[in-house]
Amino acid sequence: MTRTDRSQKPKLFRSRYSFTALLLIYGLTGYSQSVPAPPSAPNSAAQSTIVVHTELVVLPVRVTDGSGTVVSGLTREQFRVYEDNRLQRITSFEEEDVPVTVGLVVDHSRSMGLKLAEVSAAISAFAKSGNPQDEMFVVNFNDSVWLQLAGGKPFTSDAGEIEKGVGAVSTGGQTALYDGIVEGLHHLQLGRWSKKALLIVSDGGDNASRHTYSDVLALARRSQAVIYSIGLVSELTAEANPGLLRRLCKDTGGIAFFPEAGDSVVDISTQIARDLREQYTIGFAPEKKNTGESFRKIQVKVSVPGRGGIRVRTRSGYLAAVDERSPAQPQKGAP
Repeated sequence: MTRTDRSQKPKLFRSRYSFTALLLIYGLTGYSQSVPAPPSAPNSAAQSTIVVHTELVVLPVRVTDGSGTVVSGLTREQFRVYEDNRLQRITSFEEEDVPVTVGLVVDHSRSMGLKLAEVSAAISAFAKSGNPQDEMFVVNFNDSVWLQLAGGKPFTSDAGEIEKGVGAVSTGGQTALYDGIVEGLHHLQLGRWSKKALLIVSDGGDNASRHTYSDVLALARRSQAVIYSIGLVSELTAEANPGLLRRLCKDTGGIAFFPEAGDSVVDISTQIARDLREQYTIGFAPEKKNTGESFRKIQVKVSVPGRGGIRVRTRSGYLAAVDERSPAQPQKGAP
């Protein structure tokens, strides 16, 4: 178990992640990413930046009809992808269930005490419902944040290990939700699969983080992970702000669930796992040159003759950025 000591500057919060990779929301099997860890720098808001070179954008796209039924069997020619209202040429297209790297970000604050057993069962159900090649990790948090897997492994495909990672720690302390999400987004980049997602399970807002919601949203847009959440909120949860989770999930192409009394958290987690597997994967090379950090708005349209009420869900866009190099740090090979 690697715990972030709140009395020191956590390694997570003073690390600057910079990698040269495909800009991927959901990638294709066979792509991989390499994430070097540069030397530490003084802590600042800018240190929570994942810098990405834009070469290929890959979108997870889920298509349903008016009754909510998944529309399968579509072809590349039935899709249109727009970036900032400009039609893009689709360069890759898949309808296959590809493996995913998943981070499970689980609240262990004091108020989660009576809910943790159900959450652990839900996480286990999620892990068992995924692709057998999925790799997963657990981020536990209260007023501290730590990665937890047996033997200190960074990832596992064993649902039993995931369940133990969630249930091995007692509850207590406050809620550093944003810090937990930041940890999860950073660790996702170390995974072997280009398709990446976070599942957040929490019962409240945030009352202990160093990061802000704006930090989290910007980082999520840079990392290109899709985010799902299960918000176990109630009227008694003073810090709860469901709107924040809804926006974070919507902007990244995921869904925020807020179960009511009698709803099964296990069923919801299984639904999220199924949602990840019932998607088209569409890639395109952006025409716009990457001259600086900017948000690129994405829209996907689908033509399905004879079926009404077609709905398409994907990311609202992505935050593209160029590699930032100081004049005193020439590129490799330069004199």
